Amino acid sequence: MKSLRELGAALAAGETTSVALTEEALTRIAGRDQALNSFITLAHDEAMAEARAADAAITRGEVGPLAGIPMAHKDLFCTTGVKSSAGSRMLDNFVAPHDATVVENLRRARAVMVGKTNMDEFAMGSSNETSFYGAVKNPWNTDCVPGGSSGGSAAAVAARLVPYATGTDTGGSIRQPAALAGITGLKPTYGRVSRYGIVAFASSLDQAGTLTVSAEDAAQVLRAMAGFDKRDSTSVDEPVPDYPALIEESVKGKRAGIPKEFLAEGVTPGVRDAFTRAAEELTKLGCEVEETTLPNLRYSVPVYYVVAPAEASSNLARYDGVRYGHRADNPANLEDLYLRSRGEGFGTEVKRRILIGTFVLSHGYFDAYYLRAQRVRQLIADDFREAFGKYDFLLGPTTPTAAFKIGEKTSDPVAMYLNDIFTIGVNLAGLPAVSVPMGFDGGLPVGLQIIGRAFDEGGILALAHQYQQATDWHRQTPPGVEA
Repeated sequence: MKSLRELGAALAAGETTSVALTEEALTRIAGRDQALNSFITLAHDEAMAEARAADAAITRGEVGPLAGIPMAHKDLFCTTGVKSSAGSRMLDNFVAPHDATVVENLRRARAVMVGKTNMDEFAMGSSNETSFYGAVKNPWNTDCVPGGSSGGSAAAVAARLVPYATGTDTGGSIRQPAALAGITGLKPTYGRVSRYGIVAFASSLDQAGTLTVSAEDAAQVLRAMAGFDKRDSTSVDEPVPDYPALIEESVKGKRAGIPKEFLAEGVTPGVRDAFTRAAEELTKLGCEVEETTLPNLRYSVPVYYVVAPAEASSNLARYDGVRYGHRADNPANLEDLYLRSRGEGFGTEVKRRILIGTFVLSHGYFDAYYLRAQRVRQLIADDFREAFGKYDFLLGPTTPTAAFKIGEKTSDPVAMYLNDIFTIGVNLAGLPAVSVPMGFDGGLPVGLQIIGRAFDEGGILALAHQYQQATDWHRQTPPGVEA
């Protein structure tokens, strides 16, 4: 599959049309996705209408870098007229009355949405096994998970069903599946991309981002997605740079730190070896690379699993069977309506997190758990701030292992949670990070994580792009998939 730049040039030159590209994408999905389960909903009629409108706009000379190119949205983004389920039975019948801001921005860029991708229920999961619509399969080995919660988007891009897709990242849910599926996943700075119209999980952690083949493509998509939104109180009024131009800036003389915590016990030899080679390649590009430390990072998983469930329990209180979403049949009274609607609508992992969150916010435990977790969160953020006083980037593996087998960790929630051990700290600190393919472990892809200062998406994308210019890991495709 061509890059977004190449597809845009072909459309502008009249070598192809948006209708042709969209038909090809829908045909690929129909032929290949039964084995992957990466889509929940296909929007055939809507996509063809958008493609015809894009072709008309291109004919008029209204050409943008994403105009007419097919893509997919994670099913956490509200889309007018198309089901927005959040991977849950609770919202299986929900059609949003409005678009999320990210959807609006990409529509304005004339992107063509072909469908909504599968995901862990309400974005709660690290393997895409908690979805009401069934597990997503990894295109590299369909016995394995693609990561989560944006696993459907990652699998769809890895299998080249679409050139790019949106995702959300609360504790690693873009970067982790990108690493396990062998593609590029970008989590921007908290507040860089509007959260308006995204079904909320943990409001102080959630951030929309991109899943693409390359860092170059991620720069194109982020430029269209990003920007201030007065409808989102956490949106930051910061100018949006020209990311495609920034990725060409030299990284020579930049300093990169490798926190020793990212190479601690639990990292497989294959991941460690791939990371060592990646660090050597970055040195060849002119980066000064050395070891450093983030001493409080070891607390990131327990902090996250206090803060995120607490916020989730509050956000998910709105699903009560009264206003919208799943409603139990023939309730005996209001209490029965609440109990059965929520009991039937939510899956096991969502219920687990609601219960944890309600507990840590309850009288007598709020100070002991939630406030203490927030204080440690600040310590973690301070560690990152101190490190970025010395370094331009921080580097490490995105995950400690390659993709694991479907069902391998479903009975052990703690083991599942630990798969995000290297990504969670970035969300707690609100920083930008990107995962790019850096090699293989046992025949499955693994990722390099590049973390930057707040609002330095251009810097981390530049380093990622130049690493990808020097390597070809991002060009590798799963068995049977054409590049």
